[in-house]
Amino acid sequence: MKSLVLLLVAAMLVKEAGNVHGFTITSIDGKEIKLSQFKGKKLLIVNTASECGYTKQYSGLQELSEKYADKVVVIGFPANNFGGQEPGSNEDIQGFCEKNFGVTFLLAEKSSVTGDDILPLFAYLTKADNNDFKGEIKWNFEKFLIDEQGNLIHRFRSKVEPMSPELTSKL
Repeated sequence: MKSLVLLLVAAMLVKEAGNVHGFTITSIDGKEIKLSQFKGKKLLIVNTASECGYTKQYSGLQELSEKYADKVVVIGFPANNFGGQEPGSNEDIQGFCEKNFGVTFLLAEKSSVTGDDILPLFAYLTKADNNDFKGEIKWNFEKFLIDEQGNLIHRFRSKVEPMSPELTSKL
């Protein structure tokens, strides 16, 4: 029953939002951010975690954010959905990312990216058509590439490094 409700909610979100630019998120420091402000640039949306084998990808995300700043905005969404690998508070996460990886790209507040309490943006993203695949996120550091008009165009599993040709060739 809950999965049916989630499907209906996702369908309503697609209709209401139209695309990613229809969503508003909350940054890690509590500010509301309308994703529509990024029209004209691609977005790379990534679910992140501080205690994961893929955590080192923060470095690649930062490098990508700096190197392609004219083309893409990186947004990290810390989530504790997989193996309890993001147990900290927003303040803990922000401090960890800045100290260990020099993160300056946008971080959202700690969110849920799967399950009954999934963030509406991720309910939309996991159901949206794209060139790769649909479905639930399987682990930390999955990546969603959004085009300049707010449409999901590519998804990448966790193992795809941010600076890999597989990803950067799509920017």
